[in-house]
Amino acid sequence: MWPWLRKPARAIPEGLWQHTLTRYPFLEQLSEPERSRLRALTGRFLDQKEFHGAHGLRITDQIAVAIAAQACLPLLHVDARGQALRWYRDFVGIVVHRHEVVAEREITDHVGVVHHYREVLTGEAMDKGPVMVNWHDVKHAGSLASQGYNVVIHEFIHKIDMQDGRADGCPPLPSGFMGKRGPRAVRRHWFAVLRPAYESFREQTILAERFGGPRTWLNPYGATSIVEFLAVSCEAYFVNRNRFQQEFPALVPLYDAFFKRDEPTGP
Repeated sequence: MWPWLRKPARAIPEGLWQHTLTRYPFLEQLSEPERSRLRALTGRFLDQKEFHGAHGLRITDQIAVAIAAQACLPLLHVDARGQALRWYRDFVGIVVHRHEVVAEREITDHVGVVHHYREVLTGEAMDKGPVMVNWHDVKHAGSLASQGYNVVIHEFIHKIDMQDGRADGCPPLPSGFMGKRGPRAVRRHWFAVLRPAYESFREQTILAERFGGPRTWLNPYGATSIVEFLAVSCEAYFVNRNRFQQEFPALVPLYDAFFKRDEPTGP
């Protein structure tokens, strides 16, 4: 169990922090002020959350800091008043499995027949509930960044998306977002940019899977819904910005306006 849990926040030890940065180049490449801010934010996150290892997995300081730092990366610039962690206020627990897990699911079709199936999960975020991730993917997040993949960021983007009471592919947007007035106008603008990118990605995925077209760079899971596309695309935005900018140029200013609102977003 994380030794700082439920105690006054302490600074993350220098050696542990430097080890974390080295393991995850997308964190090490941040500017010095950003790394300092991320370190402080990570410490506060660790003070507020509880980590639980599934099936005997022991939560070490290394595991806790690695997950916490990546979870906090999307919040680095969203609130200059020091209240960024309010985006994660609806839960406390983080469950860590060694590897992906198989979940038993059931759905009821339109005529009332219940169907049971199994789903392989690398992570999961529950509305007003805990977050689950697997340590194998977290541990290898540095090398997986070349594929735009990051399980921690994926699940915590879902948490951000859920903060207005529903996961619909649009997080709560600030008033005047990108010069638009009123909540309806800002949501319309968000989807006016996001939806065409999603539809294009979905078409590319279908071409690749059904007709032998080129494989998509991003995880094809993002084509299952616009909610998943938001999470999958945000993974890449944070861990491999250069490639993301090549693949989804229209999304860069949109995400910059949301995730970097406390700093200039010009070229």
